Amino acid sequence: MKIRSNTVNKEGKKRKMGWIIALSIVMVLGIGASVGLSRVFKEHREIKSLPLNRVDFSRLKDGVYIGAYEGGMYKWRENKVQVTVSGGKVADIKLLKASFNSTGTTDPAPLYERVIDRQSLLVDVISGATVTSKGYLQAVENALLQAAE
Repeated sequence: MKIRSNTVNKEGKKRKMGWIIALSIVMVLGIGASVGLSRVFKEHREIKSLPLNRVDFSRLKDGVYIGAYEGGMYKWRENKVQVTVSGGKVADIKLLKASFNSTGTTDPAPLYERVIDRQSLLVDVISGATVTSKGYLQAVENALLQAAE
């Protein structure tokens, strides 16, 4: 009888230790996920709150201007554009660099077309890419601020 109770006791301890290890792993993963998500949410709040109304489109000087957006808190949406102003209007916008567009999933061309058509930065953003769109528009605004000086 003693042998059997020791075997049951050892199996119970092993099972208990297994649960403790499993719960510890789940807790570590949960904490890591929480930290990661908090960083993503901070980045999103920062970019969503960027003002895009500092450019007077009626005062643009002709020329080619380079604008950049450093990508926010964690540099995830860094980009650089070239904006051409002709006849006092935005005539062309080219993306020169985009750290977040390596997969090609968010093409800024439709966004840039809206800016050119409306001669405004207050345009509809790319569906499903609001934060990325704001990063693109911030670089355009930074270029146009030079053109409006």
